[in-house]
Amino acid sequence: MDQSVPYTTRSLAADLRTLGVGTGDVLLVHASQRSLGFVAGGTQSVVQSLVDVCGATGTVVVPTHTPDNTDPAGWRHPPVPESWWQVIRDETPGFDPARTPSRWMGVIAEAVRTWPGALRSTHPQVSFAALGAQASTIVGDHRLDDALGEKSPLGAIYRLDGKVLLLGCGHDSNTSLHLAESRQPSAPRAVTGSSVRQPDGTDRWTSWVDVELDESDFDRLGAAFEATGTTKIGRVGNSTARLMSQRELVDFATAWFADNRPRA
Repeated sequence: MDQSVPYTTRSLAADLRTLGVGTGDVLLVHASQRSLGFVAGGTQSVVQSLVDVCGATGTVVVPTHTPDNTDPAGWRHPPVPESWWQVIRDETPGFDPARTPSRWMGVIAEAVRTWPGALRSTHPQVSFAALGAQASTIVGDHRLDDALGEKSPLGAIYRLDGKVLLLGCGHDSNTSLHLAESRQPSAPRAVTGSSVRQPDGTDRWTSWVDVELDESDFDRLGAAFEATGTTKIGRVGNSTARLMSQRELVDFATAWFADNRPRA
């Protein structure tokens, strides 16, 4: 879509308000900067628009995942030689919320992570960063063995009745669906591991058991949820934006998984 003028913090904020984002919202954002078009001030303006619309009583949350801090034995895109595995486990710096950058989460998520006042959870694979009034409540309790379940930021957002904003991306990026996945009594579980920074400053490869994540049917699930008519779809800048209640989404997805995924 051609632009007649650059988008700005104010114009993006107006678009977000029209979509349904409001003061006091707890807003989990998955976003593609490129989808927005040209924004005067770039990423900084985008984050500022989110902060401005949610206001002093609201909270902006983003995924700051680190999928490269996982067991190299399971890497497929691309794989690495088996002779490298132990070196990677032994030498990868332990996850540190302050130092470790996110990877493949996009520039908007990284900007929120480094924004003054932002807090980040401590999970070495699937951390989240939050900025605003409920930040400590959302990221303060993130268990290794419940990465995207009840004792994760996703569970906290559910309890706070937050919203999910998909900004130029689809339901394959909709992390909240993993909360519904974790609620399945038959969800397969497996051993996973990461390098974790210890309180004394040393690094240690740590293993635990958690739900195996599977996004293969998220687009189909997302389409089924949108068919209920509860998702608000509109434009933010040049981007197609989707806004939904996380609680409604997760409740729908919990039932959908039970009906549509094979049980063990």
